[in-house]
Amino acid sequence: MEKIKDNAHPGDLVEIHLMKIIYEGTLLEVPESEKGIVLIKLGNGYNIGFNRKDVLDIKVLKRAKGSEEKFEIKHDSTKPNIGMIITGGTIASRYDSKTGGVHPLDTPESLFKFYPDIFKRVNVLKVEVPFMKWSESMDSKDWEKIARVAEKLLNDNNIQGVVITHGTDFLHYTASALSFFLGKLNKPVVLTYSQRSIDRASSDANLNLQCSVEVAGLSNIAEVVLVGHADSEDNFCYAMPGTKVRKLHTSRRDAFKVINGKPIAKVYPERIEILRAFNKRNNKSKIKKDINFEEKIALVKFYPGQNPDILDYYVKEGYKGIIIEMAGIGQIATKGARESWTNKLKETINKGVFICAVSQCINGRVDPLVYSAGREILETGVIYLEDMISETAFVKLGWVLGHEEWAKSKEIVKEKMLENFAGEFNKRLEE
Repeated sequence: MEKIKDNAHPGDLVEIHLMKIIYEGTLLEVPESEKGIVLIKLGNGYNIGFNRKDVLDIKVLKRAKGSEEKFEIKHDSTKPNIGMIITGGTIASRYDSKTGGVHPLDTPESLFKFYPDIFKRVNVLKVEVPFMKWSESMDSKDWEKIARVAEKLLNDNNIQGVVITHGTDFLHYTASALSFFLGKLNKPVVLTYSQRSIDRASSDANLNLQCSVEVAGLSNIAEVVLVGHADSEDNFCYAMPGTKVRKLHTSRRDAFKVINGKPIAKVYPERIEILRAFNKRNNKSKIKKDINFEEKIALVKFYPGQNPDILDYYVKEGYKGIIIEMAGIGQIATKGARESWTNKLKETINKGVFICAVSQCINGRVDPLVYSAGREILETGVIYLEDMISETAFVKLGWVLGHEEWAKSKEIVKEKMLENFAGEFNKRLEE
């Protein structure tokens, strides 16, 4: 990296002196192709660039920190022990003063150094790092890896519960997968996240982690739950069921909401307020993972005028199942439409592809018996999945079809898709 005026280096806090104005910020690296640019990150988080020819002076206000001191994990025999699974995401990343972006933390110790408050209530007895990925890079093989590690930790008599740190964007898919893969739990499995990196003053990571370890180590909630901010303030978190939660905002700290249900509990850093019934902890029992999964499944969103021949692609490519997000309570174009789907649905199902229906709406359930279009679709063999949300339906279909003995029978697949394995159905919807 080329040195800049006044021996300033990326990561230093500097003043950029122009002809009539002075800017203060953190000096950032610039690509080799843009050496004529000086780039800084302002205090408000925005980056700003200057033509080097316009910069009169760069004054160093504070040097970037050098080597970081080692963090020692201490144990207290009076506190419960938990296990942690670190998979990546913003919660396991920090701001890089040289580039202005975020990068993964390289060791568990470097993570815990930023979150010392989690040790107030629990010991972190074991830490597993099966991989470090952004959640958009994960797939079912990664869900299986997490499930294997979680099974090992849950069956350890010295561990009271498990916390999994994860990226936000596809966290609800992983939560659904673990809900099916791990079955009826003996101890809590808590997934958590942060929308903002740990070194930002507005980061949501610390509260989310404090509340997560509270659930994992000190609650009786033996379910797969997602724990995160209940609102945009740093007041408390919700413990939300893994099969009924979805990310509904790109950047708010309370990005995740329960769909067609309600949270299990309000969680504060030192107490829990239960809101509804749940599966209770049984430390003496053991669990056995069930990670069978069929990857040849698809999630298709119906839109007006869509050509049903898209289904031919999935047949040609050997797909075993498709979830279709339909309009309202379960309609797509049928007889009378220029692009009717009725015959193509029947043809695709007759070729051995299982097709299920969910709603594009956020809340509510599908019901094929209300309108004639729904009844017409139902007769093709489409399975209507009541109030199940689409991401959960996608994961569940892959899990059900992953069991060869189930997948051989249309009746069994339908029966299993409509069986309430992990709270994915709610007979009485919340307003």
